[in-house]
Amino acid sequence: MTLPVFDTAAIEAAATSQLVFDAVRGALIAHAEGRTLVPPPLHMEFPEADGDCHVKAGWITSATDFTVKIATGFYGNPGLGIPSNHGLVCVISARTGQIRALLDDRGRLTAWRTAAAGALITHAMARPSADTLAVFGTGEQARLQASWLAKLRPISTVLVHGRTLHKANGLCEQLNALGQHARPASAQEAAGADMIITTTPATSPVLDAWHVREGAHVTGIGTDMPHKNELPPALFHRARLIATDDHTQCLDHGDFAHAVRAGSTAHDSDIGAGQLLKTPPDRPESAITVADLTGVGALDAALASAILDQLLR
Repeated sequence: MTLPVFDTAAIEAAATSQLVFDAVRGALIAHAEGRTLVPPPLHMEFPEADGDCHVKAGWITSATDFTVKIATGFYGNPGLGIPSNHGLVCVISARTGQIRALLDDRGRLTAWRTAAAGALITHAMARPSADTLAVFGTGEQARLQASWLAKLRPISTVLVHGRTLHKANGLCEQLNALGQHARPASAQEAAGADMIITTTPATSPVLDAWHVREGAHVTGIGTDMPHKNELPPALFHRARLIATDDHTQCLDHGDFAHAVRAGSTAHDSDIGAGQLLKTPPDRPESAITVADLTGVGALDAALASAILDQLLR
């Protein structure tokens, strides 16, 4: 039998934002409850090309499938006129070990599940009245975080901070075309928003902890390898509530790890992001909250299986 291979056009036709949100939310809760099998990710770095590769696998207990995913990020690609992210997902039967399908998604599923996880946890941890958002970064993930969070709550203004004003203006144009009110901002102004999401491959903090105001929520999604670092350790020291998508991963190669090594917070000061999605936190209005998301293979498994089911129908 010929192995089914689905391309990006088919995958995009089968996916809806609600399907992605439901799959990611369910997987985060399952992971927080210990109902997943997620081995440590494999990392490869390509410094000369400013690139990296992750190989992640995951299975949700009792699910019929598990997945193995290859995801690459080569951050100079936009200068060559090609996307910075690429990859594919292999869906495998957890009953027989046979490969069910290849999803040649070119990194779409990774982008969607990252956007959904960031939006879900930001919405859950931010104050109900929070309506200003700042994104650090100007790439695809910055755009997705802003647009997907807007599916969950009203956003009055999106402040965009990038390495160059040209790139910040470019993202603002994209967001404004989607009906959002976006404008460029300095790092200090952006750090004063109600909600902050960092989406960069930075190797040193992109904001000052003391520019984050009381009552704000910060989600970091870019620190997914040991050498990366977006959020300053002092921010974790100020935080009343810290969430991680995977405690062990975040202790190894997340912003949480940098904070623990710096002595800014305890190694057990975090709570599972899925636990907060299942039982929303009771947060004081003045509390600073932080989420560190490093990406969990169980999310890839849940989303790939859900989309494959749609494709096979």
